[in-house]
Amino acid sequence: MEIASVVSGPIRTEEREQALTALIESHRTPLLSIIRKRIRDQVEAEDVLQDVFAEFVEACDLGQAIEVLGAWLARVAQNKILDRFRRRTTQSNYEASVRAATNAEQTSVSRPDDEWMHAWLRAEIVNALEMLPQEQRDVFVKHELEGRTFAEMAAETGVIMNTLLSRKRYTVRFLRNQLKEIYDELE
Repeated sequence: MEIASVVSGPIRTEEREQALTALIESHRTPLLSIIRKRIRDQVEAEDVLQDVFAEFVEACDLGQAIEVLGAWLARVAQNKILDRFRRRTTQSNYEASVRAATNAEQTSVSRPDDEWMHAWLRAEIVNALEMLPQEQRDVFVKHELEGRTFAEMAAETGVIMNTLLSRKRYTVRFLRNQLKEIYDELE
């Protein structure tokens, strides 16, 4: 059953409702699993899931073309999660400003949302790194994460420094492209 032919359009019929329900049910478990990787609280994860499905139904009502439903739902879920994070960050920034203005005691306690965001970003970087050829990944990890110099790596591996520099440059370019959307959303 093709999504566009059954669920698009503003008219609600029993057949359309059944098709929407079937699509939602078939994507519920994998989508909730994706959301739960980023949101630990079950109730909040369910809220995000409901928001995603509400947006799906609205998109269908508006006749939007959805080519790959699973990917579309995952993207909407990611956006909903980021929206929640941004709202909390904005609220926390506002609260910090109020505390500063009233000379309240300020502490640098790490918030669970901040920890989640850092963990999520690390996971996205690791996923992007895993897409790279082993040689490029090794140079990047050794230089950026282990603090090794190119001279040390060249002496250890026998690979000339220009090759190592090129591998790192390709890796950085690749990571920029892979993570650009995330970076743009966080700004």
